Amino acid sequence: MPAPGPPIGMLAELTHRCPLQCPYCSNPVELMKANREIDTDGWISVFDQAADLGVLQVHLSGGEPTLRRDLDDIISCLSARAVYTNLITAGVNLSEKRIAALVNAGLDHVQLSIQGATADVTELIGKYKNGFASKLETARLVREAGLPLTLNAPIHRHNIHQMRQFVDLALELDADRLEIANVQYYGWAYLNRSTLMPDLADVKEQVEIVETARAELKGILNIDFVTPDYYADYPKPCMGGWAQDAFVIIPDGTVLPCHAAQTISSLEFDNVTDRPLADIWENSSALEAYRGFEWMAEPCRSCPRKELDHGGCRCQAFAVTGDAAQTDPACILSPHHGELRQIAEAAVAQEPGEFNYRRIS
Repeated sequence: MPAPGPPIGMLAELTHRCPLQCPYCSNPVELMKANREIDTDGWISVFDQAADLGVLQVHLSGGEPTLRRDLDDIISCLSARAVYTNLITAGVNLSEKRIAALVNAGLDHVQLSIQGATADVTELIGKYKNGFASKLETARLVREAGLPLTLNAPIHRHNIHQMRQFVDLALELDADRLEIANVQYYGWAYLNRSTLMPDLADVKEQVEIVETARAELKGILNIDFVTPDYYADYPKPCMGGWAQDAFVIIPDGTVLPCHAAQTISSLEFDNVTDRPLADIWENSSALEAYRGFEWMAEPCRSCPRKELDHGGCRCQAFAVTGDAAQTDPACILSPHHGELRQIAEAAVAQEPGEFNYRRIS
């Protein structure tokens, strides 16, 4: 295969630590403790290498990235290299002083996750006292500091009825963008699938509300919609395609093509503490595995949609079929498409149980 082009985007999971315990979290069930995280110098070296590769924007995520005391230094390093920084945060532990420090370091954008459009739902999911009020205050401080604001709403059975309220909240908080992101079932979310999965009727109503709001608010609020794979007819181009123009680095320095790729047990992933990032990007066997189209079997290889979806999600193919090279079961052309629908229907049919709340221990 020809050498891959330069990556333009990077998701940096700085830590798995988090003050919230959200049961929809896609981090692995076995979370990394702080003693496995790359140190400050290590992350700065990674970001310098990423900028040399051509990365233009970095999403700083976790867990909760603001629990890193060196976050200002990390942002300063990226700003000095003219790399755009997006902080993805729960927004429950950010003071006005801390936000000002991050702005001074060169932060470009804040993406605030919000678990519900009301306090009761937010605090049921996040298990954090007064979390909703803290998030609203963070949103206010972010806008007062002059930063663009995105609200990220992970959607599941317990908040899908709040779609219009999420839109109204985004307008109230003067957000530039609202991301309606249906939960992807990996990690803790997979563990809680039967308690989180919405039914098809609610999803259809959700789509109608989102489309109406998009039309009403065109030019006022940008609404992105991440559709639920379990009820889709065609797959999404996960991360823009497997290691096509973006990658993920998790807290210990392991490089992945997407945040859930380690669920594919047949692959071994390289670490930036052992090998230069450029060498990993260009030559890693795991990143090469599903690049381009040569790996595809039929019906994908002959399908004109392969230029749009790049084969969809390899992690989902592996989870449902045991073979990451299979057609994404979200695709109606997949022989396993019916299995995905059956999984969704079986999850919805179960009596909702107690949440398995995410904990670092």
